[in-house]
Amino acid sequence: MKRVLAIILGGGKGSRLYPLTKMRAKPAVPLAGKYRLIDIPISNCINSNIHKMYVLTQFNSASLNRHISQTYNLSSPFAQGFVEVLAAQQTPESPSWFEGTADAVRKYQWIFQEWDVDEYLILSGDQLYRMDYSQFVNHHRTTGADLTVAALPVDSSQAEAFGLMRTDGEGNIKEFREKPTGDSLKAMAVDTSRFGLTAQSAKERPYLASMGIYVFSRATLFDLLNKHPNYKDFGKEVIPEALNRGDVLKSYVFDDYWEDIGTIGAFFESNLALTQQPKPPFSFYDEKFPIYTRARYLPPSKLVDAQITDSIVGEGSILKACSIHHCVLGVRSRIESDVVLQDTLVMGSDFYESGEERIALRSGGGIPLGVGQGTTVKRAILDKNARIGENVAIVNKDNVEEADRPEEGFYIRNGIVVVVKNATISDGTII
Repeated sequence: MKRVLAIILGGGKGSRLYPLTKMRAKPAVPLAGKYRLIDIPISNCINSNIHKMYVLTQFNSASLNRHISQTYNLSSPFAQGFVEVLAAQQTPESPSWFEGTADAVRKYQWIFQEWDVDEYLILSGDQLYRMDYSQFVNHHRTTGADLTVAALPVDSSQAEAFGLMRTDGEGNIKEFREKPTGDSLKAMAVDTSRFGLTAQSAKERPYLASMGIYVFSRATLFDLLNKHPNYKDFGKEVIPEALNRGDVLKSYVFDDYWEDIGTIGAFFESNLALTQQPKPPFSFYDEKFPIYTRARYLPPSKLVDAQITDSIVGEGSILKACSIHHCVLGVRSRIESDVVLQDTLVMGSDFYESGEERIALRSGGGIPLGVGQGTTVKRAILDKNARIGENVAIVNKDNVEEADRPEEGFYIRNGIVVVVKNATISDGTII
């Protein structure tokens, strides 16, 4: 795998994940109490012995830069490992920002071409899954492919949201359609049992969806990008062009947990699903294939008189006499007495406030970090450093699906109340 370079695409504005992307790039959004989305593809690379990685982003990249620099130092006198962020920039030759996945790679191809590698592994920065990319790359090599696309078996209800592949018995991609519907969708069905699915599972999931993960042979990638400078997107333009001109396109079927965390709803449900027992759909408890993140050296969590069920609590948290059910609490979470949290994601805090600071805040009319006494929160996301006052109710009392209340410190997306980073919710507020 020393001759493979990974390129992780950070995505655009992340408008579907807004307001979580208001102050951070999409790959820097916190995950599972202590990780960030970018930790998933980087950890997959490290566990696959792929140690040369670039992360491409163009919006709010400061926290992403900081996280990567503090977490991943892969260099040594005996290795060429690195993880480096490449932010979009305007130059005389390229006056515009990234205009799509393929355009982002094209704009930095002069850096990618400097490396003496045989394949380029193109990854997404906003997906939750565990994959050994070395098997993916070896499949690409042994089949003699120019381009290999990771494929996920899906049912008809899911299929309409993806680019779909129609393949033959050997996994050769014969047709590629972007988000087909109706008869066009039905025409893309394949017998997925030949890729290892059971007969019943193959009947339920007869479509192969592109996961947005690709292996390109070196010459193929740059030839496609340079001969078609107007092509901006891999899925919509580059892959169909490679198919039309006769390149060898192969599928690599991945039949395991995979979630595209592109919306607030998907992000919320994916986080809370981690609390399922005894076997969550995705687990961070895998010693052979760990997910890495920044070492914070925080103290253990302290539980005074808390009742907790089906939840995850990040380190360095302090929980008093509260009730917590089906929640994920991030690092340094502070939950006061008589608080009820249900179906809620609390991202925690970036710093502590001492007891003296909290008392001084209260006496001066301010609100300390965390969730204040007597507060109830149900089906919500509390972003980092949120200050929730006493006797607050965040329950979406009017059952609103979508709402923007930036002046009040929250938004509602998919019926989920999202309290923004650094927001303050005053005592007694009812949302």
